[in-house]
Amino acid sequence: MPGMSAPITIADGKTSAIIVIGNEVLSGKVADQNSYYLLRELRALGVDVQRIAVIPDQVDAIAGEVAACWRRFDCVFTSGGIGPTHDDVTMEGIAAGVGRPLVQHPGLDQLLKDLYPGPLNSAQMKLAAVPEGTELIFLKGLRMPVLYFENIYIFPGIPELLIKKFEAIKERFREPPFHLIRVFISKEEHTIAETLNEIVQKFPCVLLGSYPVLNRSDYKVILTLESKNLALLEEVVQTLLLRLPESAVFNIERPIA
Repeated sequence: MPGMSAPITIADGKTSAIIVIGNEVLSGKVADQNSYYLLRELRALGVDVQRIAVIPDQVDAIAGEVAACWRRFDCVFTSGGIGPTHDDVTMEGIAAGVGRPLVQHPGLDQLLKDLYPGPLNSAQMKLAAVPEGTELIFLKGLRMPVLYFENIYIFPGIPELLIKKFEAIKERFREPPFHLIRVFISKEEHTIAETLNEIVQKFPCVLLGSYPVLNRSDYKVILTLESKNLALLEEVVQTLLLRLPESAVFNIERPIA
């Protein structure tokens, strides 16, 4: 299996990617809630999300995206395409992406036999077909287990089910948290751009964002500074404040201790 170079990150800790699979999302029939939920949850857990992809229900597209993310990120989360119908091809795509055959998982097969009386039909049997090497996480309150292959966690597309399953296992991803400081600027963004560029060059390991705000008279820009190193973060903020005119700073919001 060819390796891939590690992504550039400002954070020490886990990196991740989210892959949303579904023609219904790309066609606008369904609004994607899952990536937004996962992004916020993972960030709160201290995981650095570096990629979100929305792709169609096509084996080649799924295989290509999975192959691109599998070795590059510490955790990969897929959403959608794991049901019994013709367009549920996520398992086939993941299998192709990691170079494993699609097999009937004995644990899933037995679970389905326990759930459905009588012989399983082809649609039911499809629910037990997974990439060879897929493991199951059985947890209280879950009718079906969480499925994962190495660092790829495979979730359903229905938001309520995805949330329930992720909530059950999310503590396994917890990392040291990100710290966030917001600085509210009363001047236009272009007047502070040069200072921001200097700060970014001097402190490349702190994530600095600049976001103009419309229809406010008290502040025009919100600056966000993020790092897992709180001491470093405070140093950057103090350096920034020294370089900005005092009249430019409307307010500062720091993490609650």
